[in-house]
Amino acid sequence: MNRKNALAAGVAAALALGSMTAVATQSTAAPRPTAAADTSAARPGAGFQAMTVGARGEAIRTAGRNAAATARALGLGPDERLVAKDVLIDADGARHVRYDRTYRGLPVIGGDLVVHLAKNGTITGSDLAHQGAIRIAGTTPKLTAADASAAAVRHAKHVRHAKAGSKDSTLVVYAVGKVPVLAYRSTVTGAGETGPASRQAVIVDASSGAPLDQYELHQSITGTGNGVTVGQVSIETTQTGSGYTLTDAAHGGTIVYDSYNSPQSSPKQNARTFSKTTNSWGNGTNSSRESAAVDASYGLAKTWDYYKNTFDRSGIRNDGRGAPAYVHVDNNVLNAFYDDNCFCMLFGDGSSQNGNTPVTALDVAGHEMSHGVTAATANLDYSGESGGLNEATSDIFGTMVEFYANNSSDPGDYYIGEQLNVPGGYLRRMDNPAADGRSLSCWNSNAGSVDVHLSSGIGNHFFYLAAEGTGAKTIGGRSHNGTTCNNDTFAGIGKDKAAAVWYRALSAYMTSTTNYAGARTATLQAAADLYGTNSQERYLVSKAWAAVSVGTALPDPGTGTPTPDPTDPPSGNALANGGFEQGASGWTQSDDIITNSSLQAARDGSWYAWMMGYGTNAVESLSQSNIAVPSTGAPKLTFWLEVSTQESGSAAYDTLKVNVNGTTLATYSNANASAGYVQKTVDLSAYKGRTVKLEFAGAEDAYLSTVFLVDGIAIG
Repeated sequence: MNRKNALAAGVAAALALGSMTAVATQSTAAPRPTAAADTSAARPGAGFQAMTVGARGEAIRTAGRNAAATARALGLGPDERLVAKDVLIDADGARHVRYDRTYRGLPVIGGDLVVHLAKNGTITGSDLAHQGAIRIAGTTPKLTAADASAAAVRHAKHVRHAKAGSKDSTLVVYAVGKVPVLAYRSTVTGAGETGPASRQAVIVDASSGAPLDQYELHQSITGTGNGVTVGQVSIETTQTGSGYTLTDAAHGGTIVYDSYNSPQSSPKQNARTFSKTTNSWGNGTNSSRESAAVDASYGLAKTWDYYKNTFDRSGIRNDGRGAPAYVHVDNNVLNAFYDDNCFCMLFGDGSSQNGNTPVTALDVAGHEMSHGVTAATANLDYSGESGGLNEATSDIFGTMVEFYANNSSDPGDYYIGEQLNVPGGYLRRMDNPAADGRSLSCWNSNAGSVDVHLSSGIGNHFFYLAAEGTGAKTIGGRSHNGTTCNNDTFAGIGKDKAAAVWYRALSAYMTSTTNYAGARTATLQAAADLYGTNSQERYLVSKAWAAVSVGTALPDPGTGTPTPDPTDPPSGNALANGGFEQGASGWTQSDDIITNSSLQAARDGSWYAWMMGYGTNAVESLSQSNIAVPSTGAPKLTFWLEVSTQESGSAAYDTLKVNVNGTTLATYSNANASAGYVQKTVDLSAYKGRTVKLEFAGAEDAYLSTVFLVDGIAIG
């Protein structure tokens, strides 16, 4: 389908493998504030109101409705249109609306502006990249696109052996100077400053071909990687001609460098980019320096995707900018780090303790990048109980990334660093932290005095119990046993819900000095926000804290047991291929709906149905015919549904209907947005013993997008 695909003062947060300890370096650099919002949590910053993605989307929608009136109020010309891009809201209700401009349908380079409005909607000021209206003689160029391409090649300053095609040249209005002009924007490729395959944007006057501006571009394409721990995977690389680099433009321009054993204190000292003429990287062993880089590139991309697709967070600081990563740091380093000083991640090559296995496993990459997220949100101090929470946060989200990636070489589990060949088989274990003989499974009054990698066990243990509950089970092929400190037994709420609670608590309620008691308060508030004050989810969160000796359990609200993550697929299914693990077999689809794309996550297995998400008028359908509804009992349809949306409020702008023999039995919409998959049930008693056609029908309006993910469909 055509869809768009750290700490309080800036410590260098370390994974602390083996006998290594944290390396802390102070910095006065503060994380860049950002006004973009998170899906499950409102995060205040820079004096702006906290907004959910839905609220932000509605604010942008409102700004779009007001665009024409705003253009007139600013004195813009009749051929100009404003396109709403972003909205920030002050605590007093004042708004700051960012627009892009077009002129007779052409994009205007340098036409962006910000309009400031009082709470009542009155314009109080504006900041325009180009002052006043756009006026040009006409939109018919003297040069052809081919002429413009040739001129762009002649004028490209930083690309050698340049070439450009007419398809790479498009008309724009260039309004960076005082006098706007009609121009062509061309893409020129060739050898250049970023390597043998550089790409440069060159803007030339559409009448004379004179150069107006030029700058480097990056284009992400898919390459093949063979990592030490992740196996053979697809990775995003950059091509700017005949060569490739490990630059991931699809994930904020993240670049993986070979540090060439530069010291930890100065990873850039000997660093160089990974570049080559083919787009296949590594051989799966240490004999190729590229293999560890494949692990890091893949892991960081999966971490980015997890945060983006789960919480709508765009990178570490939510500003769309990727942090560089350095592999092969120093010598004999069985450790990995995030350092907010350089906004970068460092990965060692291991030591004799672990057979020199590079410290680039999937959950390690997720762990380190999550240190950056903590730095940009709660900024938890890297000492005392706050430091334990900091480390636990990275273990929690590193684990969630491992589940999200669904990589057969490293299946999801609650062991940390199990791919690193360390003595004992893992670094930490969330279901039973004390199993390593050092970590804390239960809170005690000395928790703030031990190493943060050991006190993190309390938070890790809480998260496991909240997600999975008590009792023995096998997850990712490994044995887990949810024992408690108070001999209690209870069910979990599922890992997706538990992660949503933790993320909201981290980004909305925790501060730099939050301790474990404060984390309990924060997560209970987050659970109330997400699921309700009297929800079973909030109650079970309190039970999980009590089970690690932090506070006592709340009274049971008696609202029933939440549905945890499923461990087994539905049985007795009258449907064919209800879990989609055989691809599209048995189904009729209007588009490529059934997918194993890593851009979203399946509920079980690798395949799922991805419906809608275009952000424009669209319809889709997914159906299966000749289904024999059982003739006994109370037949029903069950399926798992996850809804994520840019819409807000209770109005049903975008819908997914469940139709049986043409009759709509259930309708879901953007108003049913969820933090993860939720099981739905539809009564089929009226069709007992009949043969039916089941259809999922999606419809989306012309504005903000809504994604409906469907998995695990069963009739029985």
